[in-house]
Amino acid sequence: MAEISGNTSCIYKDSSFPIEERVKDLLSRMTVKEKLGQMTQILQTVATSSSLKDLGIGSVYSEAGKGPSENATVIEWAEMVDNLQKSALESRLGIPIIYAIDAVHGHNSVYGATIFPHNVNIGAARLVFGTRDEDMARRIGAATALELRATGIHYNLAPCVAVGRDPRWGRCYESYSEDPEVVRKMASVISGMQGEPPEDHPKGHPYVKGSMEKLMVKVDMVDHQVKRGQFKWDEGRFNYRNNVAACAKHYVGDGGTENGVNEGHTMLSYEELERIHLAPYIDCIDQGVCTVMASYSSWNGSRLHGDHFLLTEVLKNKLGFKVSNILGLCYVCYLSW
Repeated sequence: MAEISGNTSCIYKDSSFPIEERVKDLLSRMTVKEKLGQMTQILQTVATSSSLKDLGIGSVYSEAGKGPSENATVIEWAEMVDNLQKSALESRLGIPIIYAIDAVHGHNSVYGATIFPHNVNIGAARLVFGTRDEDMARRIGAATALELRATGIHYNLAPCVAVGRDPRWGRCYESYSEDPEVVRKMASVISGMQGEPPEDHPKGHPYVKGSMEKLMVKVDMVDHQVKRGQFKWDEGRFNYRNNVAACAKHYVGDGGTENGVNEGHTMLSYEELERIHLAPYIDCIDQGVCTVMASYSSWNGSRLHGDHFLLTEVLKNKLGFKVSNILGLCYVCYLSW
């Protein structure tokens, strides 16, 4: 098969074409192997130059505590992500990776980053200090996104919008509250990370501020620490990209399992599940959340990952979430196609 990398005549690499045409052109050029690669997310610990270049992997993920080295600085993180991104661009189609991480209370894997209290403390702050919690959550989201982008990361596997109903649950600190109304307000952290969607943004579609605009991206891999975040608009002005894609998790009922067992069984009627645990996802989708992560737990004996009713009939059809995130995520990357 002929090499395409570096061929600028392809429609999908030409920013003057509509996004839909570029996506259609790209898909028409992909082999089955490349499509599988793009749907695959691998751990940073096994991500190599050859795996990204030869397999066309779509996403790399740094799990908690895993990075370029112990107590790695922002520059070390940026260099690692840049090197992986460079390898991805050397693949046949030159598709950049989407880099993901769990920045659940600030960019907590980076030495020297701003660390915020865990969600349970943020949710409780309204009781102690009488704060306008939705504004505080939004500001925390914006600060976290800014520090994520400083390391070249585009995708945050947060927030957790579980409604923790049992303090025996080992991850109850990830829940803002046992009250679904408090959790709904704190979902404003998504707008902080992704930016506020415009009034005419279609409901249910993913949104990241700046991701839909027509951009010309200046990239210099050698001096990228200095140039990071500088994006050239068509009219020649420079603008900073400060937003990342968010992920509402874990859909749904993970905070309501019997006896607080992690990844256990939530035994509720649909009406109760909707009233308590599903409610925050309505606010997340209204804010254009880019992704929703299915829970490892089950509902009335049915594992969430295979629950057609909750994933398709409720999340997609009733709540209107558009599962295909190509328009919301592919341009989150700082590298142009």
